[in-house]
Amino acid sequence: MTSLEVSEENEDSGPGGYAAARLLLLQEKERSGPPRRTALARLTDDWLTGLFTSAAPPRGVALVAVGGYGRAELSPRSDLDLLLLHDGSADKAAIAALADRIWYPVWDLGLALDHSVRTPAEARATAGEDLKVHLGLLDARPLAGDHGLVAALRTTVLADWRNQAPKRLPELDELCRERAERMGELQFLLEPDLKEARGGLRDAQVLRAVAASWLADAPREGLDAARRRLLDARDALHLTSGRATDRLALQDQDAVALDLGLLDADTLLREVYEAARTISYATDVTWREVNRVLKARSARPRLRALLTGRGSVAKPPVERTPLAEGVVEMDGEVVLARTARPERDPVLPLRAAAAAAQSALPISLHAVRRLAATAKPLPVPWPAEAREELVTLLGAGEATVPVWEALEAEGLITQLLPDWERVRCRPQRNPVHTWTVDRHLVETAVRASSLTRRVGRPDLLLVAALLHDIGKGWPGDHSVAGETIARDLATRIGFDRTDVGVIATAVRHHLLLVETATRRDLDDPATVRAVASAVGTVGTLELLHALTEADALATGPAAWSSWRASLVADLVKRVAGVLAGETPPDPEAAAPSAEQERLAMEALRTGEPVLALHAQPVGAEPEEPEPVGVELVIALPDQPGVLPAVAGVLALHRLTVRAADLRAIELPTEVGAGSVLVLDWRVAAEYGSLPQAHRLRADLVRALDGSLDIAARLAEREAAYPRRRGLTAPPPRVTVAAADSRLATVIEVRAQDAPGLLHRVGRALEGAAVRVRSAHVSTLGANAVDTLYVTRPDGSLLPDEEAVDLARTLESALR
Repeated sequence: MTSLEVSEENEDSGPGGYAAARLLLLQEKERSGPPRRTALARLTDDWLTGLFTSAAPPRGVALVAVGGYGRAELSPRSDLDLLLLHDGSADKAAIAALADRIWYPVWDLGLALDHSVRTPAEARATAGEDLKVHLGLLDARPLAGDHGLVAALRTTVLADWRNQAPKRLPELDELCRERAERMGELQFLLEPDLKEARGGLRDAQVLRAVAASWLADAPREGLDAARRRLLDARDALHLTSGRATDRLALQDQDAVALDLGLLDADTLLREVYEAARTISYATDVTWREVNRVLKARSARPRLRALLTGRGSVAKPPVERTPLAEGVVEMDGEVVLARTARPERDPVLPLRAAAAAAQSALPISLHAVRRLAATAKPLPVPWPAEAREELVTLLGAGEATVPVWEALEAEGLITQLLPDWERVRCRPQRNPVHTWTVDRHLVETAVRASSLTRRVGRPDLLLVAALLHDIGKGWPGDHSVAGETIARDLATRIGFDRTDVGVIATAVRHHLLLVETATRRDLDDPATVRAVASAVGTVGTLELLHALTEADALATGPAAWSSWRASLVADLVKRVAGVLAGETPPDPEAAAPSAEQERLAMEALRTGEPVLALHAQPVGAEPEEPEPVGVELVIALPDQPGVLPAVAGVLALHRLTVRAADLRAIELPTEVGAGSVLVLDWRVAAEYGSLPQAHRLRADLVRALDGSLDIAARLAEREAAYPRRRGLTAPPPRVTVAAADSRLATVIEVRAQDAPGLLHRVGRALEGAAVRVRSAHVSTLGANAVDTLYVTRPDGSLLPDEEAVDLARTLESALR
C-alpha cells in the first residue's frame, strides 16, 4: 500500500491519519527528490482540504498555499505558508472560527505554520507594504474553496508586481545584498545555509520573481537542476537531523551525503557549491540586466523632449568603443565586435577576458556563450599572444574575479586549463581557508597582482600564484603533485624550459618560507642552507617571497600577520646572503647580549627570577588589529621545571607564545662558576593589555616553589574552553623532523590548540630529561604546530632511537 493510498484510507480519521501517511511517505527510500516533495504537498493539500470542507465554510472563502508550499515544494520539515482568503461578506466570527478549525490541527501535529486571514484588498495592500509578502503571493495556489477569488487575487498581485517593478526590483536587489552580506556566499562556506546564503534557494526564488516582472530573465541553463540539487540536500538534512534547519552543519554532512547516495561529505559540498555557483552567476547576470533596463527606462522621459519635426523620438546611436581586436564595449558590457570570428581566432576568449578585466567591465553573457560554443581551441603550446593575455587577465586585480567566474560558468577555463576541473568547487576543510580551492587560486593571483613590482618576472609570479595549489585535486602531498601539474601546464601555456622550472619550483615550495620561518630556528645555519638549496637563485627567492605573502593573504585573516611577515622577511634576508656567498654566523659562538648578561648577573646574585619586557617592533601598521607583540627576557638560576613553569604562567596570563630561545650562561662567582638560564620569549596578548612584569615574576616564583598549581588552574581553563558541538579534534601527532641541524634534534608537535599546550609539552620534556634549546610556535585556527630543538643534558644530539622514543612519550602525554 502506498502512502497516498494510506492517506485516502484515513481521510476521515483526522490528524492521526495524515501523520501516519506523512511518516510512511518520508520513510519511503525509493521515492525522493521532486516526486517526494510533490507527493508530500499533495498529501498535505488533501488533509487541509478535508479540514476546510469539514468546517462548512461560508461562501466567498478560499484556503491558499503561498511561498514554497504554493510551489508544491515541501521539504520534510518545511513551514506551511497558508492564507485564508475571504471576500468580506461573511461574519468575522465565522471566519475566525474557520481559521481555528484549520490552524489548531496543524499546530497539534507540531508543524510550523505561517498563517494569515485577509480579504483580497487587504492582501494587496499588505503586499504593497511588505516585499516578502508580495513575493509569497506570486506563488499563491488555491487549495480549497472559491478558486475564482484566488485567481482574481493572483491576477491583481501579478499586475501590481509588473507595474511596480521599476520601484520594487531595486528594493529587492538591496534586500538580497544585505542578506548576502549577513549570511555569506554559499559556495564558499563550510557550514552553508542552503536557503539564505547567497546562491541558495532564496536567490533562486528571487530569480523567478524577476522573471515574473517581465523586465529581465535569468540564464536558464542548469538553473533548475541547481535548484533541485539544493532542495534535495535540504530534504536529506531535514530527515537525517530531525530538525527544521537549512544550515548544513559539519556534524550532519556525512549523514546527508549517505542519504543522497554520495561518496562522502566532500562530494556533497562540491555538488552544493556547484549548484550555488550556478545560481550566483545567474543572479549576477540577471541583476545586471535589470539595472541596464531600468537605466534605459529612466532615460526615456528625456528622450521624449527630443522629438523630431515628424513627431518621432530620435533614437540615439548605440556606442561601441573598441577595447581590443575583436572586442568592444557596448552599454557597459564587453561584447564581441561585429567583425569578430571566434572560429578563426583562438586567442579571442583570452583577449576579450583580459580587455574586460583591464577595463573593470563585465563580459556579456552572450559573448561568453558564443566564445564557448564557437571559439577555435588554442594550439599547444600556446602562442605568445595568448600567454600575454592570460598574464594581463591575472594582473588586473579585483576585476579579474567576475571575468574569471563568467568564463568558468560556461566551461572556458577547463577548455584552456584541463587540470582546473579537479580543483573546481573543491572544498577546503581547514576553517582558516575562506575560499574553495579554485577561488583561492584566483584570489592569490589577485593578491599577487599588487606585489608584481617586487619581482623581476611578474608574469611568472602571477602564473605561479594561479597554479600553486593545483595539486589539491590529486592524492598525496599537493605540493609534490602540483609541481608536476604546474610543469605540464606552464609548458602548455608556452613558457620556455627555464621559466617552466621556476614556476614548478615555486609551486613545489610555496609553503617553504612560511613553514620554515615559523617552525624552525633561523639562527641554525642548517635551516638557512636548506632553504637556499631548495630555492636555488635570488630571482626565485624573491618570487617565492611574494607568492608566500599573496597565498597567505588569499587564505584568510588568520594566515598572515605582521609577525609572520617579519619572520619570513628575516628568513629571506638570511637566505639571500647565503645565495650571495655569505657564511651564516655560528650561534654557538655568539656572546650573550649586554642585557642578557646583566639580567643573568642579577639572577645569580639574588637567586630569583629577573624579568624584562620590551615592545617588539614587527612593522605592523598602526590601524592593524593585531595583538601587542613583546619580547620577554627571563633570567633565573638553572633548575628543573623552568620551561613548564614559564609556559604555564604565560598561559595563565593569556599570553600567546610565538617563539622561545633558551640558553645557559656560565658566570663567575665568589665560589666558582654559576649557571644561569636565560629565556628569550616572543609573546602576544590574546586580548586586552599585557600584564605587568612584577605580576608575571610573582607567579613564576610561586610556580617554581610549588605554591601555584599551574596544572590545576589550566585544567579549569581548558574545561571552560569553547568547543564546537559535534566536532572531535584529531589526536595529537609528534614526529622527529627531518633536519640537518648539528645543533639539536628537531621534534615537531601537531595538536589541537588549547590553553597551556606548551606547558604540557614542557612537563613531558622535563620528565624525559632532555634540554630544550629553542621552541617555535605556529597556530592556524584551532591547530597548533610546535617545533622543539632539543638535546641531551650535555648538549649533544639525541640518537635516532632515543629521539623516536621521545616523540612517542610526548604524544602519549598529550593524549
